[in-house]
Parts: sequence; structure tokens; C-alpha cells
Amino acid sequence: MRFRNLISDKSGNVMLITAAALPMLVGAAGMATDTVELSMLKRVLQQEADAAALAAAAAGSQSAGISDAATHEISAMHKLTVTSTTVENPPSAGTYAGDTAAIRVRLTSYQKLAFSSLFLTSGTTLTAEATTKMVSMGTFCVLAVGAGSTTGITMSGNATLSLGCGMATNSSASTAIDGSGSISVSLSSLTAVGGIPSSSSYSGVSLYPHSLKQTDPFASLSNPTFTGCSGNTVVNANSTRTLSPGCYGGLDLKGNVTLQPGTYYIDAGNFSVGAQAVISGTGVTIVLTSSTAATQPQSIGQITINAGAQLNLTAPGTGTYAGILFYQDRRAQDTGTNTINGNASSVLQGAMYIPSQSVTYNGTSGMTTDCLQMVVKRATFSGNSTISNVCPSGSGAHSFTGTTVKLVA
Repeated sequence: MRFRNLISDKSGNVMLITAAALPMLVGAAGMATDTVELSMLKRVLQQEADAAALAAAAAGSQSAGISDAATHEISAMHKLTVTSTTVENPPSAGTYAGDTAAIRVRLTSYQKLAFSSLFLTSGTTLTAEATTKMVSMGTFCVLAVGAGSTTGITMSGNATLSLGCGMATNSSASTAIDGSGSISVSLSSLTAVGGIPSSSSYSGVSLYPHSLKQTDPFASLSNPTFTGCSGNTVVNANSTRTLSPGCYGGLDLKGNVTLQPGTYYIDAGNFSVGAQAVISGTGVTIVLTSSTAATQPQSIGQITINAGAQLNLTAPGTGTYAGILFYQDRRAQDTGTNTINGNASSVLQGAMYIPSQSVTYNGTSGMTTDCLQMVVKRATFSGNSTISNVCPSGSGAHSFTGTTVKLVA
């Protein structure tokens, strides 16, 4: 009788149905919880794989320790416990298998899920893969190689800068490139290890802040060696003279000077060009160095080209200094600034390689710099500077290809 009454009691029916359905409800909720947790864990592991692959690629551009770089990045993130790490260059599988420019990272992680671990002793094995590759990001004709927190490239005053290529700096400063003046720029890209504050002057320019450090294209050049140096050579205003390649204690040129083809070493002196000077030379490289550079780096001189000077200089197309117009010994102290001024009658063709000091470049409207590259520690531009960067075939001069790391799979 009581059972019959219970069946007919609606509240009793609800209790029975609830009791019967409760295990299924709990199971469904648990499965949903595990599904969400699994999705989140996979996402976190993929983030670790992506970061590890990017770190490995960055290390691979400079050293062979790609596996160490990947492992270090995983430890630094400290998100999931990774049970196994595979780093391959080139990848053995996937779209980029066999590509020596690609790096593949595969991570495995063993995880116990919150709900299923109540009933199962075993967990779930998760895997994630990421593949990175060094890719070109266009060409540069200005590269400031100095690292650290000092601004690498500054465009000041009313500078008008028109380049047929991009500019890059290895500065890690929050303002690695400063274009805060009343400037006008026309160039393909600006790239920095640090930050690039936005500016209305950069309209149409591709910006790549927080990018990979760019490699010094002339890093393989040996320190200069020379013998037989003469004293400081002065050519006064209104004088005409032809100079031969060799070693000089300094070149102070104020008159009309022709430089014969070859290399001009300057031992512990400066290369100075006066405001009224007219300097010409084909196949010429000016090297600023010092016989005591190893112990007295401050003895290495600077370049000073005064406004009003007329320059018609081209770098050699072959030899040790192919494509290099000016080279300051990289052992120079970072205490001086090299100043390049030019007027509308000047023609420069070749690279300025001054990796340890700053360069201030002041061009004037109409100055012909169709083929000029700058690899310097830091660069400052003011005045009207136009560099189209179209170099004649066989000149030895060329722009520099920038690289970056990209996740490709």
C-alpha cells in the first residue's frame, strides 16, 4: 500500500528520476570539465612549442645551440611539465622536411585530468609541434649594429630622408628609432630589436619593432694591417694634388685632390675634408686605424666632411674592401662621432662601415647617393638625404638582406 502510494506521489517520482539520472549528469559535467581542461592544456603546450621554436631559430642564426635555446625557453615559461623535447634542423617530417632553414620542435607532456583521474590511474599524453623558418624581410641600406638601450637611429630637425630600401637597428631601447622631429621619410621599412614609437611621418612605411637582431654584413673583415706610414698630409685650399694609395698619418684635404685607385690607411689620424675641397676618386677605400689600436683604441681617428665640400668617390668592385668606401677599425672607442656633410655636387657610391662609433649624415637637396650603404653603431640624419640605392653591376656595393623568424607550421 505504501509503495503504491509512493508511485502515485509526484514528488516521489521526481526523486526517483533524479536519483537515476544523477550519475549521468555528474558524468556529463565531468566529461565537459575534462574536455575544457584538455583544450586549455593543448593550447598551453602549443604556446610552449611555438616559443621554443622561435627561440631555437633565433639561436640558430648565431650559434649551434638551438636545442639548448629551446629547452631554456620552455623552462623560462614554466607552464606545463614537458616529458620529452625534440628539436630538428632540418625537420624530418612535415611540409618543411629537409629544409635547412627550418627548425621543428615537438613537445610531449603527460597530464592527469581532474575528473577522469578519479577513476583512472593513467593520464593523457599531449603533443604539440611548431616549425619556424628564417625568412627575408626585404633589404636595408642603413644598419645601426649597436645593441643596448641607446637609440640606434635618429632622424632629427627637418630631415628629409628618401631611401630606396629600409633601415634597421639592433638597439633594444623602447625608442630604438626616433623620428620625432619635423621629418619627411620615404623608405620601405623600419626594423628594430626594441620599440619604434608611431609617427605620422611613417605613413606607408612597414614597421617591424621587437624583431630579430640583424647580422653585421662585414663582420668577417679582419682588422687592418699596414706598413710604411708617412706623416699627416695637408692639401691647402686653392692647391691641386694627386695622392697615391698607402699609409698616412692623417689626410687634411682642403683643395682639389684626386685619389688614385686603392686603399688609403690612416694611422692614428683623421680624414678631414674642408668646406671648399673637391675630392674625386674611383675604386677607393679610406681605412681609419692605428698601429696601437689594440692597446690605445682612442688613437683611431674620425671622418669629418664639411658642408660645401664636393665629393665624387666610388668604392672598389673587387678585393678585400669590395664595395666599401669608408672603414673605421672596429676597435675604435665609442667616444667620437663621424660627420658626413655633402652638397648637391657630391656623388658617393659604396658602404660606410663604422661599426664602433656614431655617424651623423647631413645631405643636401640634390646630393647624388644612388648607391650608398651605412653599417654604423648609431646613425643620425638631418638635412635632405636621398639614397636610391641602385648600385651599378660589378660595383661590389649592395644593400643588405634583412632576416626574421616566422612560424610556418
